[in-house]
Order: sequence, then structure tokens, then C-alpha cells
Amino acid sequence: MPVIPVSGSEEFANLPTSPAETRRVVGDAVRLHDVDQSVVDGLDPLTYEVVRHRLTSITEEMGEALKRMSGSVVVTDCNDFDAAIMDEVGDVVQVGLYNTELAASLDMAANWTLRHRAARPGIRPGDMFLCNDPWVGGGLHQNDVSLFAPLFIDGELFAWTGAVAHQVDLGGVSPGSWSVGATDVFWESVPTPPVKIVEGGEIRDDIEDMYLRRSRVPKLVALDLRAKIGANNVAHERLRTLCEKYGAATVKAVMRRVLNDAETRLRRKLSELPDGSWTSVAHQDSARSGDRGIYKIVCTLTKTGDRLTFDFTGTDPQVDGLINCTYAGLRGGIMPVLLTTLCGDIPWAPGGLYRCLEIVSEPGTINNCTFPAGIGKASVASAWATTNVVTECLAGLLDAHPQHRERLMSVCCGTWDFALLAGVDQRGGGFVTMLCDSMAGGLGARTHSDGVDTGGLACIPMGRVADVEMNEFSFPMLYLWRREEADSGGPGRYRGGVGASSCFIPYDSPLGGVHLVVSAPGKALPLAGGLSGGLPAGTQHDVLLRSTTVRADLAGGHIPASLADLGGTPDVLPTHHETELGEEDVYFTHWQGGGGYGDPLLRDPSAVSADVLAHKVSPTGAADVYGVVLGPDGTVDDEGTRNRRSALRRSRAGLDDDRTEATA
Repeated sequence: MPVIPVSGSEEFANLPTSPAETRRVVGDAVRLHDVDQSVVDGLDPLTYEVVRHRLTSITEEMGEALKRMSGSVVVTDCNDFDAAIMDEVGDVVQVGLYNTELAASLDMAANWTLRHRAARPGIRPGDMFLCNDPWVGGGLHQNDVSLFAPLFIDGELFAWTGAVAHQVDLGGVSPGSWSVGATDVFWESVPTPPVKIVEGGEIRDDIEDMYLRRSRVPKLVALDLRAKIGANNVAHERLRTLCEKYGAATVKAVMRRVLNDAETRLRRKLSELPDGSWTSVAHQDSARSGDRGIYKIVCTLTKTGDRLTFDFTGTDPQVDGLINCTYAGLRGGIMPVLLTTLCGDIPWAPGGLYRCLEIVSEPGTINNCTFPAGIGKASVASAWATTNVVTECLAGLLDAHPQHRERLMSVCCGTWDFALLAGVDQRGGGFVTMLCDSMAGGLGARTHSDGVDTGGLACIPMGRVADVEMNEFSFPMLYLWRREEADSGGPGRYRGGVGASSCFIPYDSPLGGVHLVVSAPGKALPLAGGLSGGLPAGTQHDVLLRSTTVRADLAGGHIPASLADLGGTPDVLPTHHETELGEEDVYFTHWQGGGGYGDPLLRDPSAVSADVLAHKVSPTGAADVYGVVLGPDGTVDDEGTRNRRSALRRSRAGLDDDRTEATA
């Protein structure tokens, strides 16, 4: 297709600005609330802690409100959303414990809105702005729709609150807005810069109609819009009550102190760590259906004094496909790792933490793309790969300190196994859903312990996998199994957490079958790397079996336990694929575990034996990777293990027996 320059898109390329610059740009269009430094300095410790914890609980209430009002399994059961409280210029003071990738860029969207919408159409009490433009912020791809609301106290803009959640379909060529054949953004859902969808407390029908018109499931998307409105309303009610009790100046002083405290404590921790540089490379296989390219993201982390520099020089240029991400995705790949590895004992206030970071990235690369690059898969493609390289670099930094090394973790899961179903459900209505089973990814190993098996995703601390029964109730599908898989965790002295697999058939749809969209990288190469001699987790593996005997088997009382039991014709799927799943077809998907830590030949043989008995490691894996020889009863053969490990070490060094004899 021809490359056509797109003019006028540069104004949506959004980089965060300083509070002083934002105030200068806004001028008199909106009165921004501020507080004297003397009030911040004069806060007593008890008031500070009480109000700070109240801000934390408000973000939790926002999350609960969103979940209770949403009708989407992605939100209600899988927690693929987040909420945040921001100050008057958009700096995030408190982020929720849900999908921290999403909330990491809410500040960009709120700040952009303040700079570009203050004069026209204006920012007033009761307004809320909707955005799904990742070049502006507020999400990582178009399906991440944020709704942020200004809170006015005594006529001044006091704060912003924001809620963001993944919407299952917002248009585009393919159901679920996951256009696996995309070469640019025009194949995908329309990115919408911030638009006032709630005005004076009332939904604007014209804007809502424009927003919902693009979706294949407009009622579900409309319900989620109201859930986000409710979450913001809850936050505003609680914040007003807090200001009435303690005074707006005191609450704002606490917000200032939280930002400063997060910055100060991170700087103090960084000062304890050794200076140096660490480099990591992450890869993605295939940018779109039919493509067989391999694309890399390079990160060099330099720690100097109390500051971190993330330099992505060397990252590949943006590509024709759906795997690129914008600068918001780049930041979204950094902040979740920082929160979970360095800031477990520090307030989760990204607005303060960002002050300790410098990001070096060239626009036009796959994790800082320019318009109109395809970004439909950004959240679980280039943003996720950015998370992987940042995880490895920060782990290298922490591993150099005798105490802080206990906080590091190898790469978790490494990729998202995306499968989307669409069609007519068992009640005769249209449906689209993203299967979130791979939310149960294997967590990475640590310096002193194995990774948690099917423990989740590091970037989504409160992520969940929907119950099998809930998926079957909501959608026309029947599970044959969902289980952990042996050898899926990265081998190491400490093993990465294992991943799992799901296997299901279409069931009870009036049309018989359903539409299937698959987008799962990590098939050509592993993506969950190991550390310090640890090995990566296994690769992604998806199989579509056509014309199986499963329905006859089930009718005859036989429950299949393996792919071999299903009959039919197997088709190992590429990274990106779109097809129909027939009534007699079976879909099997096997997602990754976490990376290992340390040399597998140093693992305690008894731990390997226990893993084999628990079906976490296969007997073949025990012998060939861990060098552990087991007896018929599963007990360790000590002498055989010593000999086996010695032989494996010699083989690594190129000193196998044949070579040694020939040299002698």
C-alpha cells in the first residue's frame, strides 16, 4: 500500500511538561489550586499518614466501584483496569494495584487535556474527558479507554481522578479491534484524543453515540463508560469529604508530600546501589499475519548516584504491523517494573518517581512510534517487551547489592497469549471477548526462591484469571481442561513459575462455531529470559485441531486428557492468525512461565524430584536440563546425578568423552 504522509498529527505527540510550564500554558483559562510550601513543611506526621492512607483507600474504592458496575468479564473477573488520583496538573499521586501499565500514562492524558482543552471547550465542575489515543496517553492501545475528571474545590481545579479499562471491541477490521493483518493505524479502532463526554454531570448523547457507534458490542461498552463515571464520582465524593474534614490546603499538602516522599525515598535507595550500566535485548516474532520478521527492543540502564537513565538506543524502527507502541507504552513498560521491584516500601506515586528517571528514546522506533503506525497490540507487544528488558536491567542492578538483590525477579511470563472469540452466544446475542486465561502466567524466579506457579503477571499485581465456570456461563465455550504444564517454567537453581494451558471447544452457539483471532508471540524464540545462568521459560504453543471426535467421546463418557486423545487434524498456529472455529474443532493454547535464576545444575536434586512428582518438570527435563537421575520410585540417584551433572558440564565446555580421547 502507498505511504501517505499525515499532516497535523504532531500536536498529539505528547511529552510530559513541568508543573510550571503547564501553569504558564493554561494561564487564566482555569484557576489551578496550589499550596504554600510552608503548609507542606508544617504537616504533622499523624495527619500526613491518615490522609495518605485515605488517598490509597479511595483508589481501591474506585476499583471496586468500577468492577461492580461493569459487565465485562475482562474487568469484573480479570481486573484489567486501573484507577488513579492526580494533582491539579496531572501528576499521579496514587495509583491502584490493578493494571499499573494502564495508569502509568494517565498523567500524560490529563496534562494534555489541561494544556489543550482549557480554553475550548473549557474544563469545568462535573466534566469528564474520554480518551483512547495512545499518542496522547491514558492507555497503551485504542482498546484502553480512559475517563478522567477534574475535581474543583472552591472554584479552583484541585485534582484529577481517572479510571481506565480495556474495552473488548471498539471497531476496526477484526472483532475485538485486534486486526492481525494491520499495516497501520487505519486498519484499527479510531484513536480519539480527549473529548468532553460528560458535561456538568450529564452524559453528552452526541459524543457517546459517536463513541459507541464504532463497537460491535455497544451496550457493553456503554455500561463500562458508566462504570468509569461511577468510579470517578465515588472518588470525588470521598475527596470532597476529606477536604471538608481536614481542609483543602492540608489535603493538597499531603499530596505534595507524597510526591516528594516517593522521590526522596527512591533516590535514597538508588544511592545505596552501585553505579554501573546493564543492557538487555527483547525480541518479538512477527509484526502481523504472514510476517516472519524478528524485531528487537534494546535497553541500556545506567545508574548514576540517585538517578536512573533508560536508554533505548538501538531499538528497531517502527514496522508495518500492529506491534508498535507509543511513548505512553514505553513509559507503561517502565513504571510497573519500578513499582514492583524497587518501590515495594515506597508510596506508589509515579508523579514523584518519574523525577528520578531519564528516558532516552528516538521517535519512530517500535516502542516510541509516530503516527500512523499500527498500535492495536501495543499493550502486549512492544510495551510488554519493554517491560521484559527493563526487568532484566533492573534485576542486574539489584543483583549487584547483597541486600537489595532479594527484591529482584526474572521476567514473568514474557508475553500475553491473546485469543479472542466472537460470534453469537448461547442466549442468541452477539458477543466479543478476550480470553484472559494467560493472566495466570508463571512469575519469575528470585535469588532465593522459585517463581510462583501460574502466579500472575508482575505488571498487574491484582490480576486474576476468570473461573472456567464464569467463562462457560458468559460465552459459548466448553473447557476440556485448564491446567499447569510441565517444563513451562524457566530452569534454574531456582525455577521460574510454570505456565499453563487451556483447551476448549465452541459450545451451544446457534451458529455452531465461533470466530477466533489469535495473536501470541514467543513461538519462534522464548521471551521470558532467565538471570545469572538461569534459562528462559518455554515458548508459546497454540494448536487448532480440525474435525475432532471430542463430542462423540464426551457423549460416550470419555474425557480427553491430551491432544492425542482428540483425533482430528492438528494445525500449529503462527503468531498471528484469524479463522473460524467450527463445532467439531478444538483450540489448545499453552502460555509461558517465568524465567529461571542461576545454573540449573546447581538446583537441589530433591527439589527437582519434588517437581517431577508434582508434574512441574518432566523426567526428561530433570535428566537433560537439571542433570538429575531419578529411580523408578522418583527418588534421587545421588551417584548417577553426580555423574550426569559432571558429563553435562564437560559437554558445555566442549570436553565430551570422544573429543578428550581423540586429543589424548
